[in-house]
Amino acid sequence: MANHLGSLRSPGATKGKKRIGRGPGSGRGGTSTRGHKGHKSRSGFNQLKNFEGGQMAYIRRVPKYGFHNPFRVEYQVVNLSRLQELLDAGRIQADAITPESLYAAGAISKKNQPVKILGVGEVSAKLNVTAHKFSATAHKGIEDAGGTVTIHE
Repeated sequence: MANHLGSLRSPGATKGKKRIGRGPGSGRGGTSTRGHKGHKSRSGFNQLKNFEGGQMAYIRRVPKYGFHNPFRVEYQVVNLSRLQELLDAGRIQADAITPESLYAAGAISKKNQPVKILGVGEVSAKLNVTAHKFSATAHKGIEDAGGTVTIHE
């Protein structure tokens, strides 16, 4: 065997595993390092992660308030002014503005989240817009410019 630095061993370099509950001769028989009585000495003991030694747990000390609506729908919003900017830059076509085309143009960041068009700003072009939702002013602004509005399924 070659003597390499990685293969050098000295006696006592690694300690043996502590063998618990193997009789009185082992030095760890009897209570097997669990001490006498109490919850922690019993078999099947399982302590809660947030247990603080009998002190009132943090999660129970902190006040709770508010309400979380599990049915809330979060929309990605695009303003009319943004649509006009994208159109002027040539990044979208006026005849087919859809959530997919808005995603491709970088107007929205998430592919699978619904889109709402808001009426901030003006549009001069005749747009055919498909989205999940429209504000009343956006709806009016697009139709006033001669465009069409379609609700996306």
